[in-house]
Amino acid sequence: MTDSDAPVGPPPLVVGVVPGQPDVVLRTAAEFGRDLGAPLVCAYVDVTRYAAEFLPNGFMVTMPVDPDVSDSGEQVFPPELTEQVDAALSGTGISYTTRAIAGDPADALAQLADGVGARALVVGTRERGFLASIEQLVNGSVGARLAHRQPRPVIVVPLAPSTEKDSTEKDGTEKDGTERASGDGPATAGPGE
Repeated sequence: MTDSDAPVGPPPLVVGVVPGQPDVVLRTAAEFGRDLGAPLVCAYVDVTRYAAEFLPNGFMVTMPVDPDVSDSGEQVFPPELTEQVDAALSGTGISYTTRAIAGDPADALAQLADGVGARALVVGTRERGFLASIEQLVNGSVGARLAHRQPRPVIVVPLAPSTEKDSTEKDGTEKDGTERASGDGPATAGPGE
């Protein structure tokens, strides 16, 4: 990297964003950015494209996964996501840019973080629900994959945190299988358990 290619200012935080994502991810990233004096790079990963080449500056050359799709060759940050990011970050005073990248979300975010010299990555968890559970089973957690496959800290923002009330199943057992005692007290196990 030459001096002219070197990032100017403090290292940014790379934030994974998707259309319809709750604003809590961007607001949390803005808080960390403010605390660290770091700008944000809000990155949308297009999974219908793959990275054909990674450039040293964090940009990538991409191609569509489906060879029958006509391709303009241009990656576009979705306009509705631009509006969502602008609305969530307005009034925060935090500097940010947007980037459209492609491929596997964890790999693409890690590659972007390398290219821009990011200080950390910020991602949200998936929404709770059956389909989200199936998707996580098949694809794995982006946050967990980032934590295990690249050297930067990963900040995972819960989108729908579990509450203490959620820890008790409808049949009166805890999610770990122990039986719930009658009343409002903590779960108990019988003798020898």
